[in-house]
Amino acid sequence: MKTREFWFIVGSQFLYGPEVLEIVDARAQEMAAALTRVLPYPVIYKVTAKTNQEITDIVKAANYDDACCGIITWCHTFSPSKMWINGLAALQKPYCHLATQYNVEIPNDAIDMDFMNLNQAAHGDREHGFIAARLRIPRKVIAGHWQDAKVHKRLGDWMKAAVGVAVSKEMKVMRFGDNMREVAVTEGDKVEVQAKLGWQVNTWAVGDLVKEMNAVTEDEIDAQMETYLTAYDVATGDVAAIRYQAREEIAIKKMMDREGCRAFTNTFQDLYGMEQLPGLASQHLMSLGYGYGGEGDWKVSAMTAIMKAMGEGGNGASAFMEDYTYHLVEGQEYSLGAHMLEVCPSLAAEKPRIETHHLGIGMNEKDPARLVFEGKAGKAIVASLIDMGGRLRLIVQDIEAVKPIMPMPNLPVARVMWRAMPDLTTGVECWITAGGAHHTVLSYDVSAEQMRDWARMMEIEFVHITKDTTPEKLEEALFLKDLAWKLK
Repeated sequence: MKTREFWFIVGSQFLYGPEVLEIVDARAQEMAAALTRVLPYPVIYKVTAKTNQEITDIVKAANYDDACCGIITWCHTFSPSKMWINGLAALQKPYCHLATQYNVEIPNDAIDMDFMNLNQAAHGDREHGFIAARLRIPRKVIAGHWQDAKVHKRLGDWMKAAVGVAVSKEMKVMRFGDNMREVAVTEGDKVEVQAKLGWQVNTWAVGDLVKEMNAVTEDEIDAQMETYLTAYDVATGDVAAIRYQAREEIAIKKMMDREGCRAFTNTFQDLYGMEQLPGLASQHLMSLGYGYGGEGDWKVSAMTAIMKAMGEGGNGASAFMEDYTYHLVEGQEYSLGAHMLEVCPSLAAEKPRIETHHLGIGMNEKDPARLVFEGKAGKAIVASLIDMGGRLRLIVQDIEAVKPIMPMPNLPVARVMWRAMPDLTTGVECWITAGGAHHTVLSYDVSAEQMRDWARMMEIEFVHITKDTTPEKLEEALFLKDLAWKLK
């Protein structure tokens, strides 16, 4: 994992004299150290900036420091915002304005003009906020005391979204073959996506993968089998099928690591020279933090890797998902999500099983091994990134995953059942109205607010389907968004 950190930049000016500035500096160091102890990534205090040049210099340094994933600003005293213009205009990293103050309460007996001159965040942050609004700079504003747990939670969530931006800017996707023939939503403008999101999306021939697979040794496969046997229960006697998946995984991982790729795609329509579509192989690679997209869907592949990196511990419970079928019994309306083989075991409620079954689609010569499990219950989201032609739209829907209401003993794939917000049919209408894809990233760890933050940082359109969304309100919002984005 690369080093990830956030820079703390405090605003002030020379008006208050050296003694005040020394106090501000000491407090800023104290705050950064305390925040580092409770937040997911270190907060590095850099400077109490007092001039245009100081601000511009620190922003330039942040832009070109790979470890810096964003800046957190705060104005302890009054910091005239004209001196922030050049720096903020040059900023290329995510930006959070922490509107706080050092003290929790007003000290009734101690408050005097010296106290007032030192503790001016209440109007210093308003001056600072104006210039970002005037410059139309995407930023997150978090208000509250810096020792408050609620502030820590929001700052930590924002940090994870900013790390998602860093991962996006570094993203390379390895495509084995093209996407599924005649499918529209898995297409997209790769040049525009690289310019906007930083993704490098390129194709490698399936023959290159087969060549790499043929070079995998039996010792390597034995070691991979030990990993499988530790992580999963084996519910098949077809050991050869499992070993073949191990060969596929080792080869795919070698190729991705060699090229610096964080995500990959394949399609069941192009398995030339391969006996099985990678199932267990893809699932275990996702458990390691790699992104995957079926049928050549490179957008969902990259988003899976990004949302995993945004999750708990830098590899959270996020996975490639597909809406498969509905349960439309009145009062029991649910979606059933699954895929032919490839759902990440980070979603599993219990230890997954390795099984082999016939796959009645594609060019498989033999029955592929795959992990079979039920998804865990809990609040979650599904996210879909689509190309609207000229702009990208990120659609997020709130869902509540449930324990499947039936065992489905003859369905030999991993599956998750959920209740879509605001309800199944309204949610489907809203999803289709917004143009949401059938492939999504389902995440228990990443919130809709974090995805909104990510979209804001990447400067792309964001659509959120919640418990309060109606088709009428959504249609109106999409109409206005369409007008606004055409003007950009």
